[in-house]
Amino acid sequence: MEHKFAITSEEKLRKLYPATHELAVQKLQTTLGVHAQEFIRRSPFLCLGTQDLNGRADVSPRGDPAGFVKILDKETLAIPDRPGNNRLDSLSNIIANPAVGLLFMIPGFDDTLRVNGVARIVVDPNLLETMTINNRVPTLAIVVHVNEVFLHCAKALRRSHIWDTDHRQDRNQMPSLIKMILDETTGAPEGEEMRKIDASLEEDYKRTMY
Repeated sequence: MEHKFAITSEEKLRKLYPATHELAVQKLQTTLGVHAQEFIRRSPFLCLGTQDLNGRADVSPRGDPAGFVKILDKETLAIPDRPGNNRLDSLSNIIANPAVGLLFMIPGFDDTLRVNGVARIVVDPNLLETMTINNRVPTLAIVVHVNEVFLHCAKALRRSHIWDTDHRQDRNQMPSLIKMILDETTGAPEGEEMRKIDASLEEDYKRTMY
């Protein structure tokens, strides 16, 4: 049912905002320029947005030492797929619908880099070998053909104070990851048993990071 306050057309949406600044339109590029390439080389973290055929959206974090995303040429990037939870949400979505969006971040930088394109999953051994860390070769890589690339302004990160140490929160103010999952599913144990489960997860992180 349509909500009476819902905006249902782009025409109505545009009336709520000033006209787009000319520079914001012009900054959209179709290939990776020198600054975009340098940004990617410095970035240790990105968010990968995908959708399945039914439009169900997903965003997945990807991280490694800075420069982990390989720039194959001005129109092509390659992202190693490291061990995870094996849900394979992003990868399954790419097979069904190859359109992807990437958001690159650099610690200490308030501006970000956005890349939209079309992805494919590859198991090219020569490419994967270049992505080896700790003698572990990734199982596969996500190769992205770039359609759009542009720098995004600093407002969101400055509003969030994301890099400001004075705004860091104490992780101990919330339960551990595994306890939160168990609380919402089968129920979490208490005391020493829960501490053993937490310790086991930390050991698993160390063992399966790559």
